[in-house]
Amino acid sequence: MSTSTIKRALVTGGSGGIGAAICKRLARDGHHVYVHANRGVDAASAIVSEMLTAGGRAEAVSFDVTDAGATQRALEAILNDGPIQILVNNAGIHDDAVFPGMSSDQWHRVIDTSVDGFFNVTQPLMMPMIRTRWGRIINTSSITALTGNRGQVNYAAAKGALNAATKSLALEVASRGITVNAVAPGIIATPMSKGVFDEETIGRLVPMKRAGLPEEVAGLVAYLASDEAGYVTAQVISINGGMI
Repeated sequence: MSTSTIKRALVTGGSGGIGAAICKRLARDGHHVYVHANRGVDAASAIVSEMLTAGGRAEAVSFDVTDAGATQRALEAILNDGPIQILVNNAGIHDDAVFPGMSSDQWHRVIDTSVDGFFNVTQPLMMPMIRTRWGRIINTSSITALTGNRGQVNYAAAKGALNAATKSLALEVASRGITVNAVAPGIIATPMSKGVFDEETIGRLVPMKRAGLPEEVAGLVAYLASDEAGYVTAQVISINGGMI
């Protein structure tokens, strides 16, 4: 990739299984990647070291996406070096419980991370991105937002809101050369999913009879972040092995 086409990318939740795969793929494609973490700072730094060793461009950044002030300060420091043109809103958490037994804290923690986090990170980056007349925003949703899932009313609500925000923001910025899409993974082989889905369950739920790979999700994100995807916007694309 030539220097003129290098884009600066920020991946929130970049220290997790899917986030790390996205960061590595974007770096492999030649972008300068900011690997974000909140509590997983050591993991983010290790991922950055691996990317630098492979010849990529990367930096680790740490802030809590639910803290508007801290997020604003961190983004101002990043923007001092230029606009972010690829944003992957990947930060999200589970805190599962059946709804009659769900606490207010469980509800708000999940909503705050996905929905408030989306606003806190995306809104300050918009005008610098708009001025470049080129941008890619990819939001990590979930198949749960499309199908529902017992014990995840909070998570489904959070990701459903993200899907709706994706479509509306896409309409606002379409004429500015900016696309906004969401990726909704199904069962993906990450440390988080291994404790939830055994092989028998995966075989029953997934027509392809296997869990997806983080690298497969990263490949879809990389396409949506590319010039080739310039006419794809306002879409929620599920990558799920045929579950829906």
